[in-house]
Amino acid sequence: MLSDSLANALTEVGDFPAVDAIVSDYFSRGGAPAIAYGIVSGGRLVHSAGFGQRVLGAGPPDADTVFRIASMSKSFTASAVLLLRDAGALALDDPAATYVPELAGWTCGSADAAPVTIRQLLTMTAGFPTDDPWGDRQQGLPIQAFDELLARGLSFNWAPGTRFEYSNLGYAILGRVVTEASGVLYDEFIRTRLLAPLRLDRTGFESGEFEQGDLAVGYRRGLRGWEEVPFAPYGAFAPMGGVFSSVSDLARWVAGFAAAFPPDGDAPAHPLRPASRREMQLPQAVTGWRSPDRLPGGPPGAPAYYGFGLFADEDPDLGRVVSHSGGYPGFGSNMRWHPATGVGVIALANGTYAPMTALTALVLNALRPRSSAYHVALAPAAPGADAGAPWPETLAAAEAVSRLLLAWDDGTADELFTENVALDSPYPERRHAIAQIRERIGDFTVDGPAGTPGAAGTRAAESDTPAHRRWWLTGPGGTVQAQIQLNPERPPRVQSLALAVPPASDSVLARAVDTVIEWLNSGDAPWPDTLPVAAADAPLIARRLRMAAVWAGNCAAGAYQAGNGSSSTAVELVGEHATVTLSLLVNPATGELRQADIAL
Repeated sequence: MLSDSLANALTEVGDFPAVDAIVSDYFSRGGAPAIAYGIVSGGRLVHSAGFGQRVLGAGPPDADTVFRIASMSKSFTASAVLLLRDAGALALDDPAATYVPELAGWTCGSADAAPVTIRQLLTMTAGFPTDDPWGDRQQGLPIQAFDELLARGLSFNWAPGTRFEYSNLGYAILGRVVTEASGVLYDEFIRTRLLAPLRLDRTGFESGEFEQGDLAVGYRRGLRGWEEVPFAPYGAFAPMGGVFSSVSDLARWVAGFAAAFPPDGDAPAHPLRPASRREMQLPQAVTGWRSPDRLPGGPPGAPAYYGFGLFADEDPDLGRVVSHSGGYPGFGSNMRWHPATGVGVIALANGTYAPMTALTALVLNALRPRSSAYHVALAPAAPGADAGAPWPETLAAAEAVSRLLLAWDDGTADELFTENVALDSPYPERRHAIAQIRERIGDFTVDGPAGTPGAAGTRAAESDTPAHRRWWLTGPGGTVQAQIQLNPERPPRVQSLALAVPPASDSVLARAVDTVIEWLNSGDAPWPDTLPVAAADAPLIARRLRMAAVWAGNCAAGAYQAGNGSSSTAVELVGEHATVTLSLLVNPATGELRQADIAL
């Protein structure tokens, strides 16, 4: 499974300070009050470290500190389904309605569509619209209320089996399947059939199961700094994101999947047979391409796939990499491993939707696991169907939200939005963001959110899926992006509203944007001293930005696509030959450039 030289290298403590430095630097960017991480090799946890405060005012986390792991929970649910399949209690191609009668009689996206199957729920090809962040706030929904929601029917973006779209709802339904097929409650099945045999003693479903000193508290960043996020109780959506766990327990979980490779290897005892664990890690549905908008001359794109409760990507350097992230109010997490060598990384944080995926990728690449023995070179899949036209409800919601942005009213917002919208970012914060936009671009008008441009020359609205809408707000001082996502209920409601807040003209962030554009247009000038950047990152940042300059030609700032207006921004650079998007992350206090990226 792992070469002796690599195993020896990874178990020498002296080799880990450089990796700790990567995590420490990432932590310093301020995405969460704390990060705990660990490295798996040879079937065990060989190194771990913690940074920050597991609870504000307390010490750093360690490998035994318990975090909510959010969507990483899906791998537990998928494992439960395959345990039942292996025991003959269900078949993956059974209609889900066989076990969840509330699904019977649905019209599934088209009149000629077949019923949703268990396999489609596992692979997120059931046709539901993506439901982050609405689904995250359904964690504690009582089972009876969930059954009533299902009985009312759901909204579909696609006919089942035709397209991948990430769905928390599908895994909540799988929890009901597990209960009905096994004859015991979902959480009891997970505890007795997976957690107990693997001795995952610091894994569970309720915050109250753990000693207070062992638990990391979740936080969100509000206008006055970090604010505690209460723990949601166990409920119907727990199968998609309700698990609590620690680095030490997840190391055993990851090692169990890595141990399934190679076939016919000396795999340790595990409740789920090796063949089923391998099946979970094999591509089942194409999710897209990891670098769909790469610039000419840049790194090749890599196909991305979903297995059963796990992502399976083809990394151009490493080969197959398996992973799953978790994002939730108060927490962010990721586990990632290299099946060919058994090397894995786990990172847990206690900040809302803290982006741990980028961190585990940095660490795994720094460890440089290499093996060609089980590299699977997969042919590119046929391109997916074009995005469907937006639902009438999506167009109506975009029009209603546009009116709300021009004259905010909390009562109107309550009618438009699902409950999570005010929880994720309270209305005073949303009014503050709108006021900042108006202050920085002037009194704005809306560029046709329903698809009909307003004034001549304004920008048409766009939809990535039937449940999504993106449009533009234009004022004398510029243009910013607004977008919404509807949830899967029937009728659907707005579950997220994202607004790009541009930087103030005299801010550190605005000066960083201006400096980068000036440098891009200057030709071969050295990196400007006025924009400090971490020494290790400077050459890579400079190369990527230079490539964009060559491709696009002289650029000027265009519309803002994302950002909080103080530390982060994504702005279009309109060039002579092409338009690219520049994303920057700065430290507002020091002016240091923390991160830069560019894409078509």
